[in-house]
Amino acid sequence: MKKQFFILATVAAAFALASAAHAQGIRLGVKAGANLSNLSGDLTEEDRFENKLGFHGGVMLNVGLAGDGFLSLQPEVLFSQKGFKYANNEFTILGNRYKYEGDRTYNYIDVPVLLKINTGGFFVEAGPQYSYLLKVKDDSKFSVNGNTASQGSNTQNLDNVNRNEIGYAAGLGFQSDSGLLLGIRYNGSFTDFGKDGYSDNDVRNARNSVFQASVGFLLPGK
Repeated sequence: MKKQFFILATVAAAFALASAAHAQGIRLGVKAGANLSNLSGDLTEEDRFENKLGFHGGVMLNVGLAGDGFLSLQPEVLFSQKGFKYANNEFTILGNRYKYEGDRTYNYIDVPVLLKINTGGFFVEAGPQYSYLLKVKDDSKFSVNGNTASQGSNTQNLDNVNRNEIGYAAGLGFQSDSGLLLGIRYNGSFTDFGKDGYSDNDVRNARNSVFQASVGFLLPGK
């Protein structure tokens, strides 16, 4: 079902690009901003995970389809930091004190393809998103009675991780005539993080969940 959705969305995007021969304009742009990410889905002890700040940035191409900018297609290629932060989680069992702390960062390349409606400078946007996991940076630590029992590594084995992720994005914002763009967006995922056999049961069936705030600029169109 997930793959069928992505195929249909890709075909729709291809038809939209084909119609760009009669487009109202093509504009190249850049954007960057902040991520507020966490995990969603089937989580073990969900209250252990808190929102984590990250960064995103990259390029975008806005292709006018109709109405002098009213309707456009906007594919983007973005570097995006996702992940989570461990909550201040300390507990005692049989006199032993256990504690999780730190965070985990997932570095992705995101490729959203968004249909965008712009009226009076205000816009809404939505569409499918493909993401590829580049690296996992684990700065977490688990300690027992103040002594480190296990510690994360910056070079995690990704063999049992779904590095290819299918998801979606939707947002709104403001775009001035000069090209300045301010926007907020939500990114969700249809793909579970871990494959069968992934050792970290806490996040194996979890999915990325990200809120973004962006500032961008579109160059004048042709």
